[in-house]
Amino acid sequence: MTRNFPLWPLALILLLISIPILVMYGFLALGTVTASEPGELMPARFTLENWRFLFDTGTAAGNVWMATLNTFLFAGSIMTVVLSVSATAGYALSRLNLPFRRFFLAGVLVMHGFPTVTLIIGVFLVLQFTGLYDTMQGVIFVKSALIMPLGIWLMKGFYDTVPWEIEMAGVQDGASRFTVWRRLILPQVRPGLVGLGLFAFLDGWGEYVLPRVLAPTNDFRVLSIVLELVGNPDRTNYDFDLFKTVGLFYTLPILVIFVFFQHRLMDVFGGGTKG
Repeated sequence: MTRNFPLWPLALILLLISIPILVMYGFLALGTVTASEPGELMPARFTLENWRFLFDTGTAAGNVWMATLNTFLFAGSIMTVVLSVSATAGYALSRLNLPFRRFFLAGVLVMHGFPTVTLIIGVFLVLQFTGLYDTMQGVIFVKSALIMPLGIWLMKGFYDTVPWEIEMAGVQDGASRFTVWRRLILPQVRPGLVGLGLFAFLDGWGEYVLPRVLAPTNDFRVLSIVLELVGNPDRTNYDFDLFKTVGLFYTLPILVIFVFFQHRLMDVFGGGTKG
């Protein structure tokens, strides 16, 4: 026999714990549209001067719109590569009796457990050997490869939940395996594809280490690099208000995506995990 406990005490505790974080973010957002006197906590006047970097390329942020476009291309390319490989590899591991399948699945999951910084030296040597060092294509391939193990495992779990009867019915009607996969199986695992795509996009959007280390002189500058340049306290024209405003600008697309697609992100964990 279970007892139903009221949820309001737990909600109240979570609210009390979250108050300092909410106040911090509130002052952060307020500081982007106001100006304060030195040493004062409360803002003195309203101003949009901190957002001048959107139209003035002479600020420390540079051409922020080009960096925004580069970030969208970077994250979108990662999402495309991860979805393409995970959707096909996950289907093969789920439906085909491949040799050493369990060993391969275990190895894929172990590969995802290595932190990025532990692989930097090996990745650097590979990119140097292939001529992809200091190119954004190399960074895209590396970031996609780091996300791919999780994507393959998740998609394999979603395919495992699709009944074999659906696929066999299509084959008996004369359709090829590719047609069955594209028209019958993929619609069944669409929640997993959408969730994995969002996860890969958000992970690529927030990436800083790989572009900074593996493409240090490349002109394909993303917003995380712009934020690092603006936030460098060693600059002679360091502006903390500009740093806060660029940081908020960098976060806004992620907030919009999360508000509209947060339920899709939870679908990533809805697939099975059968081996």
